[in-house]
Amino acid sequence: MEPVVVSATKTPVPVSHLTSSVEVITAETIKKRKIKSVPEALRLSQGLVILESGGPGTIANARIRGGTSSQTLVLIDGAIMNSGTDGAYNFANLMVNDIEKIEILRGAQGMLWGADAIGGVINITTKKGKGVPQAGAFFEYGSFASIREGGNVSGKYGPVDLSGSLWRWDIAKFSAVNYRRGALERDAFRNWQANLHLGVDLPLDGRLDFTYRWINGDTLLDNGTTIPPGPFDVFASKSTNNQYIYTGSYYQPLTSWWTQKLTLSRAQESNVFLAGTNQRSVVTEETTPVSSFVTNSEIDTLNNRIEWQHNFQVSKPLLVTAGYQFREQQGENISSTGFPNKIISSNAGFAQAQLNLLDQFFATGGFRHDAFNKFGDPPRSFGNPTTWRLTGGYILKETGTKLRSSYGTGFRAPTINELFFPNFGNPELQPEESKSFDIALEQNLFRQQLFLSAGYFLNDFENLILAVFDPGECSEFSEFAFCAQNIGTARARGVEANFKLTLPSTYPFLKLLELQGQYTYTSTEDLETGTDLPRWPEHMASALLSYQPINAVVTTVSFRYVGERFNTTGNRDLMPQFTVWDFSLNWQVNKNVLAYTRVDNLFDRKYEEVLNFGVPVRSIYFGIRANFDVPVPGAEKKASS
Repeated sequence: MEPVVVSATKTPVPVSHLTSSVEVITAETIKKRKIKSVPEALRLSQGLVILESGGPGTIANARIRGGTSSQTLVLIDGAIMNSGTDGAYNFANLMVNDIEKIEILRGAQGMLWGADAIGGVINITTKKGKGVPQAGAFFEYGSFASIREGGNVSGKYGPVDLSGSLWRWDIAKFSAVNYRRGALERDAFRNWQANLHLGVDLPLDGRLDFTYRWINGDTLLDNGTTIPPGPFDVFASKSTNNQYIYTGSYYQPLTSWWTQKLTLSRAQESNVFLAGTNQRSVVTEETTPVSSFVTNSEIDTLNNRIEWQHNFQVSKPLLVTAGYQFREQQGENISSTGFPNKIISSNAGFAQAQLNLLDQFFATGGFRHDAFNKFGDPPRSFGNPTTWRLTGGYILKETGTKLRSSYGTGFRAPTINELFFPNFGNPELQPEESKSFDIALEQNLFRQQLFLSAGYFLNDFENLILAVFDPGECSEFSEFAFCAQNIGTARARGVEANFKLTLPSTYPFLKLLELQGQYTYTSTEDLETGTDLPRWPEHMASALLSYQPINAVVTTVSFRYVGERFNTTGNRDLMPQFTVWDFSLNWQVNKNVLAYTRVDNLFDRKYEEVLNFGVPVRSIYFGIRANFDVPVPGAEKKASS
């Protein structure tokens, strides 16, 4: 069935009707590739870069179309995940357990999503219980002494559906700093994760949903600094991360033409960092005490969100959406140079119109106004941004051709660190701003067995917040004359192309063949210096081939290419291109038992995503998964009804 996307308009829209640039990663794709973590799932995506600093559990950020990680808004079941202190979301500890779908919305999305959606949105939703109640368990063992195990329950009984799981992952022999550079110490990672999704069907087509996710991760760390004599093996340096994510939503049609949805969410995170005791240079092999500038810390953040959305079907072709959102971010840094709890909150109103004429012409248009609180002593404000967005699309049904285009604006509010961090924060900062345009042509051929798409995008970033040394302007905020200022401008433009070929067949040893791929060209420029933006490759490509020779067996091969890029600003530390191949095989032993194997970095390529940090060598994993029906009297009848 055709995927339905919510993030592009905040209402369910079939992919074929979308006028925005959206990519969907489904649970089926995750299952075929035997993906473990969300960063792995995102790596083959178009126009998106994942940067992981040293393997499982280390910092993993996502960037879209030339933007930074703090310019990418991340949501899990409606809860905003971006940190209030540094603005980004660290995907390091987020596994794919119970994830139903990942939507990647590219371009400025301030009109619907507000602050932080300056480059795009990653919207993650978890599975709902459905069908006959089931229970399952799985176990996996592989390279680096990796052990994964867990169990789950799901199903529906009458009006109530439930999906829940508990998982664990331990890995002991992975070095955060690249072992090929001489790192000897191995850095362990342990991850616990639990998820619960409870839903109730209400009278008159109403719906009540509650989701809860708990994430706990412990990671041993190294120091990958490029300043000699680094990088370093660091002993007893550790990060402990705890996340608690709660979401409740109530959906109810009020009339035949008026529906409403109320969403309340909270994302709470605590990250404890231990600086370690001693460090060993992988260059000189000398062991010294950890620098006194690196200290232990605890950073606690909180994201609260309330949104009340109303949809009005004014006429058959016209749907109007209006809503209100309250957002609050809290942050506290407990360290020798930290700060007590700080709060940034905002109130926003938005309105959008969607037009659908004969399932051929589509258009959306809307605006949003955000009003932020005042803070500091004396009270200051960084303005009340207004953002807007227009999109359009046309389908020529006779040829299966679709043309779509969009233009929108976005902003990123200053983070708590940028406003309040001692000897750096600047309470006079204003929001970063962006303008985003894209246009694309899509083509379906051979009864939709072949899909082709090609497009162009342009993102302009203004008022960017940069850390600068300025004795004149910074003396009010920093005794070191080093502070955050709105002085940056940048541009990203490029081309995106992708295809998907699906060949179902009844021939012997060919039940299904799927081939999909994408290529992205991105030209970035810091308009102040004329140099490239750091860690953005000009060329990226990926491909995924899935082959099902018989009903019980599915094999998948994936390919990823990342071109040259500079690791730091000013076109310094040029990093070479690389290619990586992965392989997986699923064998459905019977209707209850699935066995699988996966090989990462099949050809043992030597590469780095971030300079000096480790990535997997050739690694092999084996696993088994079992699911069984739970005998609940009358469950099958109630579930089907």
